[in-house]
Amino acid sequence: MHAFVRGLRKDLPAVVAGLTLPYSNGPIKGANTKVKLLERQMYGGAGFPLLRQRILLT
Repeated sequence: MHAFVRGLRKDLPAVVAGLTLPYSNGPIKGANTKVKLLERQMYGGAGFPLLRQRILLT
């Protein structure tokens, strides 16, 4: 518990910014997850051109 609190105090500006600013990396994580899903569905099959096309159409 002490290590957790010590870590929060060490990164206090980042913690405050994360809790108060309206910015989030959630949309980017969602996009990355979607790309990874498409890659898994393709089994590495037809290569990058098809993957690119499927990403752009999604």
